[in-house]
Amino acid sequence: MGNSFLSLAAIEAETEIIQKLNSFEKLLDAFLGYLPTLFAAIVVLIVGMILSKVTLKIMQKGSKFEKIDKTTHKFLASLIRVVICLLTIVIALSVLGIPMASIIAVIASAGVAIGLALKDSLSNIAGGFIILFTKPLKVGDYVECEGAAGTVDCINILYTRLLTTDNKAVYIPNGQVANSKIINFSDEKMRRLELEFSIAYESDFEKAKAIMRKVVDRNELAVKTPEPIIRVCRHDSSAVVIALKVWVDGDKYWDLYFDMFEQIKKAFDENGIAIPFNQLDVHIEKQ
Repeated sequence: MGNSFLSLAAIEAETEIIQKLNSFEKLLDAFLGYLPTLFAAIVVLIVGMILSKVTLKIMQKGSKFEKIDKTTHKFLASLIRVVICLLTIVIALSVLGIPMASIIAVIASAGVAIGLALKDSLSNIAGGFIILFTKPLKVGDYVECEGAAGTVDCINILYTRLLTTDNKAVYIPNGQVANSKIINFSDEKMRRLELEFSIAYESDFEKAKAIMRKVVDRNELAVKTPEPIIRVCRHDSSAVVIALKVWVDGDKYWDLYFDMFEQIKKAFDENGIAIPFNQLDVHIEKQ
């Protein structure tokens, strides 16, 4: 009786092992049968990544030989990279046997959810298109926007990157750029440099004006037409203020800015024109 019970248990155990082996064999067969499809999906992903890199390299090389606006080029490169990645993922899912209708339904549902969750990012994308088509600024321009000033380094799909004069990177969302006040210092070729110089009341302001005019005329960066304006503009409590307004090539603005301060100070010292400190005159009347 005991031997019969052991034999029955052994048979059941052996049957269970055989069933597990059969199940594993079926799973293995299913995996091996699905392996070509999985391999094809991986190939699609790899090809998509390669295609994205090749496309961007072709765009980069083409921009060197053709007159393509840098702003448009960088923005489109960022956009194309995202589009190719999305298409690659959709094609890979389709290769895996997922129905296209289901993929579209999932994308639509995800699009609504993502749109609600990332409404600020979508506004930045829209802002990027506004910047691209209206062109209030472009790569290489020196601008002031949202309290930051710097040279536009790139305009990506979500943000605009500025480099300040001390080489700090400032990232401003495109939505804010499109809706904010932008001061573009590079939009026009010529800029007018406007400075003020103070001299003592005891000094001859006509002589000071003549000295300033000679300094401007000697400087090659100062544009001679239109003519510079040098006039007394204000009487301060301790000084006569003379305004200097001179046109200059936008790229040379800061060079002329520092030249004028240095050269006019030197010329005033050589000709006895005093630059006063703040002073207070006190009159005492005897009773």
